[in-house]
Amino acid sequence: MPAIDLDSPWRLHPQVALRPESFGALLYHFGTRKLSFLKNQTIVDIVAALPDHADARSAIRAAGIDDDAMPAYARALGTLADSTTIVRAGPATAQSEGAK
Repeated sequence: MPAIDLDSPWRLHPQVALRPESFGALLYHFGTRKLSFLKNQTIVDIVAALPDHADARSAIRAAGIDDDAMPAYARALGTLADSTTIVRAGPATAQSEGAK
């Protein structure tokens, strides 16, 4: 099972584009040329909101996910982290993105 530190800040990799679609979203990594499909609008919302939150746990909670459902979303984010679609954001990055 992919693991992710939910108490760290995360963001899309700089080479990843997120394109909303009727089924959810497409994620395309220009560096690896990997295409990913997100078929759940809630995970799309969480991924898009990651830079707006101090950590992944806060982004998941802000999407209305309770503690019982959190492991499923943590696994989904872990899979995205394992494929470098999302990357850990440093404190300076999270602060500078929040200031925009």
